[in-house]
Amino acid sequence: GVSWGSFGFEEGLTLCPPPRLSAVLRLPLHRLCPGPRTMAVSLGPKPLVAVGQVTSTPDKEQNFSGCAALVRAAARQGACLVFLPEGFDYIGRDSAQTLSLAESLDGELMARYSVLARDCGVWLSLGGFHERRADWPSTQRIYNCHVLLDPTGRLAAAYRKTHLCDVELEGRVTMKESSFTNPGTEIVPPISTPAGMVLLRARAIETQCYVVAAAQTGRNHEGRMSYGHTLVADPWGTVVAQCSEGPGLCYAEIDLEYLHRVRREIPVQSHRRADLYGTVGLQAALSAP
Repeated sequence: GVSWGSFGFEEGLTLCPPPRLSAVLRLPLHRLCPGPRTMAVSLGPKPLVAVGQVTSTPDKEQNFSGCAALVRAAARQGACLVFLPEGFDYIGRDSAQTLSLAESLDGELMARYSVLARDCGVWLSLGGFHERRADWPSTQRIYNCHVLLDPTGRLAAAYRKTHLCDVELEGRVTMKESSFTNPGTEIVPPISTPAGMVLLRARAIETQCYVVAAAQTGRNHEGRMSYGHTLVADPWGTVVAQCSEGPGLCYAEIDLEYLHRVRREIPVQSHRRADLYGTVGLQAALSAP
């Protein structure tokens, strides 16, 4: 799944405990997998997730209407968690417009998404929000903020992209996210959701988990096209759901029993070499409720 946000490739939302360190890919992927302690409890029904594919434009009201319709449709289908891609709020024509349209997390747009999450009773993964923070007056720069809202509309987590995307393909694409975006300064602790643990860190598929890629599609404005291919892949890399062209949703059940079976059959996690690359985030996972 390929999703170009207004900032370039999103680092992504990963639903997985921190000990699952991974290789970095070029795609804006989200990982879904339960923490190790989940194996001790009844797995129950398979959680259903919905992954949105949208065509964001500079028109924030139009974008919200389209995203809200997808979230409501997903809720009617019984999804517990809905993913929207980077730049769900808008895609600016240039950096000046991108900066001028940005809001804070306590602004009007995020308040509307909070109400939407509460009204629909779903978790919302908002994959890349143009955020103004307290340093805006002095820096005139924004943050690429991945927001997680719980079903009450509460802000459960906010991860600010730490590795910014600068691209210069001669004669084709030039984009320098670092010219108008501040990098984040922290890794956020995991959050429990019906589909597993949430950790806003890096993209990966090499840790035996479900992979969710929410994408932009179509013409965002006269100077930009996005290419869609929103998808969900299972722990063996099989594509179990994907969107066709145009805005829409795809759905996938997260089969936790299957995931645990894969991990038992090929126990790659036991091969970790903490002596070589440390245990980043391990303590946060062990102390999480």
